Amino acid sequence: MTATYLDRILAAHRAAAAADDRPLDELVARAAAAPEPRGFRAALAEAARHELAVIAEVKRRSPSKGDLRPGLDPAELARRYEQGGAACLSVLTDHEFFGGSADDLRTARAACSRPVLRKDFTVCERDVCDTRLMGADCVLLIVAALSDAELARLWRLARDLDLDVLVEVHDEAELDRALAAGADLVGVNQRDLVTFEVDTERAVRLAGLLPGEVVRVAESGITGPADAAILRGAGYHAVLVGESIVRSGDPAGAVAALRRAV
Repeated sequence: MTATYLDRILAAHRAAAAADDRPLDELVARAAAAPEPRGFRAALAEAARHELAVIAEVKRRSPSKGDLRPGLDPAELARRYEQGGAACLSVLTDHEFFGGSADDLRTARAACSRPVLRKDFTVCERDVCDTRLMGADCVLLIVAALSDAELARLWRLARDLDLDVLVEVHDEAELDRALAAGADLVGVNQRDLVTFEVDTERAVRLAGLLPGEVVRVAESGITGPADAAILRGAGYHAVLVGESIVRSGDPAGAVAALRRAV
């Protein structure tokens, strides 16, 4: 069987994790002593009281589309997103497949006042600690990439380190697993991580299964206000949008248009 995008990405990240021999106790202690996070989930919940919250993404490239914005300046893009009213930011830190870095996250976060998600493939405790140490406010846990035991363990460590946790799901079975692990911030990714194709009905289908106390985020395949309006109508508090606003000639205006979607 041909390896999928997800297979290749996870193999690379798990190989890196296996080779990482930094003492975990020391990393946990350092992460626990890092400056207080900004409060990612709280920012989304507050924004969603008035409008559709937007998580605007700093994304250089994707495995399926290649380069998205040549010469991307993380600081300038972060400032434009904040001007447009983004509730939070997301920054890709995977270098091999997405062209990102920890420096992109640090630079973007320093340029704005918004909480920031580290968008990466978290597979071990050291990844969670690194997320806190690079200054992120929220870590991503992808249910499809983790066993139940890993998901529960990494979620608990992240919360112990005062990180918010966006738990990403793709179907009903993964949603059940996320909720069993304690997730209170759930992202429904409309992109199939096996084929990287987008199913625009996926988030709408799962919306009704999300408990009321969960902050609900729709991810991927959101091309503009029309898509955002459908998701808001389905009950989502927030949308996470990358490609369409990264490629926009007016990132601030693109974010503002998503927020106003009705």
